[in-house]
Amino acid sequence: MTEGHSLRRSLTLTPATAVILANIIGTGVFVKTRVMTCNVGTPGMVLTVWIVAGLLTMAGALVYAELGSMIPRSGGEARFLAAAFGQRWSFLYGWTKTVALGASAAATSILCVVFINDLTGGQLPSLAVQLLPVLVIVFATAANLLSVRFSGWVITALTVVKLSLVVVIAVGAFTLAAGSVDNFSMNGAAGTCEGVPESAKLGLGGFGAAMLGALWGYNGWAVLATVGAEIKDPGRTVPRALIGGTLLVIVLYLFINTAYFYVLTPLEVASVPESSSVASVAASRFFGPGIAALMAVGLAISAYGTTHTTILAGPRVPYALARDGLLPSGIAYVSSAGVPAVAIIGVGTWSIVMAVTGTFDVLTDIYIFVLWVFFTLNGVGLFVLRRRQPETERPYRVWGYPFVPALFLLTAIYLLINTLIVTPYRALAGLAFIVVGLPLYTYFSRRKN
Repeated sequence: MTEGHSLRRSLTLTPATAVILANIIGTGVFVKTRVMTCNVGTPGMVLTVWIVAGLLTMAGALVYAELGSMIPRSGGEARFLAAAFGQRWSFLYGWTKTVALGASAAATSILCVVFINDLTGGQLPSLAVQLLPVLVIVFATAANLLSVRFSGWVITALTVVKLSLVVVIAVGAFTLAAGSVDNFSMNGAAGTCEGVPESAKLGLGGFGAAMLGALWGYNGWAVLATVGAEIKDPGRTVPRALIGGTLLVIVLYLFINTAYFYVLTPLEVASVPESSSVASVAASRFFGPGIAALMAVGLAISAYGTTHTTILAGPRVPYALARDGLLPSGIAYVSSAGVPAVAIIGVGTWSIVMAVTGTFDVLTDIYIFVLWVFFTLNGVGLFVLRRRQPETERPYRVWGYPFVPALFLLTAIYLLINTLIVTPYRALAGLAFIVVGLPLYTYFSRRKN
């Protein structure tokens, strides 16, 4: 069933970088500042969290730049883990990532509808709010059944919208709004903080919880690894896209978050309703109703872009496992358009299930915790492969080795431990997804043998 068609190396540097930007800039930077303000209180601390999370993301991008240029194959991290630790860990990652992808696509589709609801002034019927995320996912799934080259250029166009949105909001805040630098000396801990548990407010616990929110905002930097088999000249393209894209996002995030607090007090930011976004509230202060509506459209497009990219890259993971005989062989079917069609439809279907059963912040916290378990393992894998395969060609080597990847690992371990303490039920739910994969691996590996 897998014979006859194969994946095609058609992503050049521009669409490859756009894949990263489209997947990172989508939801978190427009909504998570509310939760982060409740977590750490002051604008200065919120910006500090964005900087620390950005540096951690950059360290991870450097690690993945080496691994991705060394092993440019479909499946990304599943391939890295197989090389470093064997197929059991590769399967556990692939299984968990496939399950978690549903949470990611569901979360961004839900947020897309939140922005559409902003456009209507909150007048969408509750049934429409529940059903529209399903339609968003169906549309993204159908679009990704076309060629990856087509999807790459669609993502490039969506990325232009995303970047324009960030710049317009930030520049508008500083040039059109009656803002004040005094806002930066205020505290927002007493805000409404809808949906934020007391255990995640202030102190080390609050800082760790805010890091989780910021890392959701940066989430997507590793997506390029999953489409390694479809990138032209991966030894050069992967490092350039990862490093350049991540640096650009860090600068833009600091710019727009500074703009938020220039326009809004921390108390106002912390009191933004969970069903709205900080970006929309800020834009309403300096744009008229017509432009504010245009902002809502841009935010909805931005959220959709992340959903689209998730359903583009994510199915390459179960596809890779099926190619290795660790999932049903039908999942490895490649259509005449050169895409893993069955895997795409499967991920889209699972995303719909998650969209109708979860809420945005719960889904994102579970997803980020699970991802960082495996980001940590891949960081360890870099050291293992340097020692075990010293002669293997590495078109790019991590800058600052071994200190940069070691710092990445230590910070990631702190983040995981803090999440277990602050939001134990969400962290345990993520670990449960991983553990469920063990009997499945035993079944498929025995069947393969």
